[in-house]
Amino acid sequence: MKLKYNTLSDKKDLIEGVILKKLTIHKDSTGTLVETLRKDWNDVYRKGKTPFAMQYLSITPPKVARDVDKWHVHKYQKDRFICIAGRIVTAIFDPRKKSKTYNHLNLFLMGPEVEDEMYLLVIPEETYHGFIVISKISGYLLNFPTKLYNSEDEGRINNTQLDWKSVRDDFFK
Repeated sequence: MKLKYNTLSDKKDLIEGVILKKLTIHKDSTGTLVETLRKDWNDVYRKGKTPFAMQYLSITPPKVARDVDKWHVHKYQKDRFICIAGRIVTAIFDPRKKSKTYNHLNLFLMGPEVEDEMYLLVIPEETYHGFIVISKISGYLLNFPTKLYNSEDEGRINNTQLDWKSVRDDFFK
């Protein structure tokens, strides 16, 4: 692999404000249960600072990158991603000039099949982000944003910091 990818066991050089929350997976003969957001998780949920506003599911086909030529960005909202099926790489770029991690890029391997890749990822406001499905099946992504959808908070920025082709080359030969 040409690029560096983060998982739960590799939290080095995380962009300021990014949080990885290990999820507990309960399995038995009747199936699997994973708690995805709890109000007692003070690192990812705080009523005044990181409240719960809504939840949605996106389903993306294999090899497809969301926001491939333009990054996704929110001025006021944090996103909280969990990949519940398939496997994805979530990219976060930090354009915040006052941040300790200004100009850093993180790439996160996410999916339920590998314990080290099953976590909740908090994406800070004003950071650029997108993801690509790297599995042979569609990627199912849950998001628990801190604000209700607001088109005025939603932005798109030209992506000059990451060539998704490099990520595709690492996983699809």
